[in-house]
Amino acid sequence: MSTRDTLLARLRDNFDWVLFVTASVLAMVGVINLYSATSVAKAPLNEVYLQQIYWLVGGGILSGFVAAVDYRHYERYGYIAYGVGLVTLVLVFILGREVNGSSRWIYLGPIGFQPSEFMKLFLVLALAKYVNADARSEGRTLKDLAAPAFIAALPAALVVLQPDLGTALILGLIFISILAMLRIQRRTLGHLAVLVAIAVPAFMSFGMLGFQQKRIEAWLNPDRDIGGMNWDPHHSRIAIGAGKTWGAGFMQGTQNQFHFLHEQHSDFPFPVFAEDWGFAGALSLLFIYVLLVLWSIHIAASAKDRFGAALAIGAGSLIFWHAIFNLGMVTGLLPIVGVTLPLFSYGGSSGLTVMLAIALLMNVSMRRSSLSTIAFSSR
Repeated sequence: MSTRDTLLARLRDNFDWVLFVTASVLAMVGVINLYSATSVAKAPLNEVYLQQIYWLVGGGILSGFVAAVDYRHYERYGYIAYGVGLVTLVLVFILGREVNGSSRWIYLGPIGFQPSEFMKLFLVLALAKYVNADARSEGRTLKDLAAPAFIAALPAALVVLQPDLGTALILGLIFISILAMLRIQRRTLGHLAVLVAIAVPAFMSFGMLGFQQKRIEAWLNPDRDIGGMNWDPHHSRIAIGAGKTWGAGFMQGTQNQFHFLHEQHSDFPFPVFAEDWGFAGALSLLFIYVLLVLWSIHIAASAKDRFGAALAIGAGSLIFWHAIFNLGMVTGLLPIVGVTLPLFSYGGSSGLTVMLAIALLMNVSMRRSSLSTIAFSSR
């Protein structure tokens, strides 16, 4: 048997079926829910579930290629990909088209993409490369953390200027998640806590735009301005509660069918699902997300090298923080920040980003055995 045949056989034998089935179920249920969410919507929203299928098929093919190439090849291009991501973020201010008050999209003919979404993956690659290169055992100081902090802060600052606070928060939390792999001095942790305690109130007072501050005020006062800023959060909570134990039934949720929910295909798909399928369905969906995140941690813990572990932590944290923010904002636990629910919300850029993150997880998982040695030796 040739080296290539051996490699293909081992790829088949080491295929991560838990990860694949979990992600596939999530994507399929997401399409079904999109059909329900847009069943009474006017064109073109009534066909977004078909567009989602196209994105899933195309993203699945691309993800297959990403998973097939040994992830250690990606380490070489970590900083290059990061640089390309920064360039596209700058181009948003030159070529970007404004949507809902934010300039986040670049259009190439009829196809638009959101550079800030792909920047999440580029940041994961860059930070994983940095962590792999810094293998010291002693605790890091603030000075040691300056370089990775700058790597994360630069794209986050560009995204804040779009303005897109939700994505900037995700970038920051991906940085913190990967940073948790490093040993940090206790004194440094104390200094970081003080910096955060100073920076957050200062940003909320002087860095946030008017509409962002109004969202915070609406979140702190959920019973006020029901007809304005609190409309969607209010009806989202009604939809979740109306589902009771077993739900109203597929496409029977009144909050969606009677147009009380806005952006039900992007920011608020979970209330539609919860009203259709009730507490039992919502709990099952949460279980799938928990399984996906825990499996990501398992992949990171069993990775053969430091780069693979950092890559898995970064990809898993991308999915985790997206789910936390979206579920938090639709239940009223967090303010509205416009973060999508992974593989459940409609969106080409966001959906493709999540699929590529899962492809990276699959890549690391399949090469936990001696397969990686064969793959590298066959270059």
